[in-house]
Amino acid sequence: MFLSDQIEAERGLAFEPECVPESCMSKSFLFELCADSLEAARAAQAGGADRMELCEQLAIAGVTPSIALLRAVLNEVSIPVHVLIRPRGGDFVYSIDELMTMCRQIEQAKAAGAAGVAVGVLLPDGRVDVKRTRELFQAARPMKVTFHRAFDETNDLEQALEDVIRSGADCLLTSGGAANVLAGAEQIGRLQVQAGDRLEVMAGGGLKLANLAEVVRRSGVTCLHGSLARPRTGDGLAPASVLEEDLREAIRLLQQECLEPAR
Repeated sequence: MFLSDQIEAERGLAFEPECVPESCMSKSFLFELCADSLEAARAAQAGGADRMELCEQLAIAGVTPSIALLRAVLNEVSIPVHVLIRPRGGDFVYSIDELMTMCRQIEQAKAAGAAGVAVGVLLPDGRVDVKRTRELFQAARPMKVTFHRAFDETNDLEQALEDVIRSGADCLLTSGGAANVLAGAEQIGRLQVQAGDRLEVMAGGGLKLANLAEVVRRSGVTCLHGSLARPRTGDGLAPASVLEEDLREAIRLLQQECLEPAR
């Protein structure tokens, strides 16, 4: 049985048709904060983020947040909340059982009131698994769908971009295949040119206040994603008040770069 048949059997209804992609460019820029706690979610809203991606366990690049955390966040914030759908750390090649878990996580996020999800599935040879990714995206509608940084694990970024577009994504999150978003900035710019108006390209992965303006200049991308987390003495991360201040500064820098004439 195909994954789509299994999903349909569980849900008892057909897939919704894909909706028109949401543009990151409804204004001149967009900042998505990656939040892994209720405190970070509160800081996202107070600091002026346009939306957030909610996850847990950032130390392993994030996994799907608990439904309890998602509901708590949705009860407190009004900005759009997109949910990372990743059942475990490690690679992005999933078993049928894991894919079914992802389907259930998508349904829970939808029922809770999330605005979108971030998903990505690869084949064992490193290519985008178009069929399974498309089925997960279709299960997520009418929420918005982002193909996350599993993209950066592929071995041919240009072909992977075409595959992501064929999967039906609204947005692609990428570091340009590099270790961090600054190192991959020029490649991100090339991907944006290739994508045209077929989907939005969002730069993310190792984004910091110190490199934000340079990432925008080198890539030409004005949709950015990051946690802006910075270490402090002892265990844990800087408090939410610091995150809120950093977010305000990030948005100020982003706005400044978008308003200044091209250099």
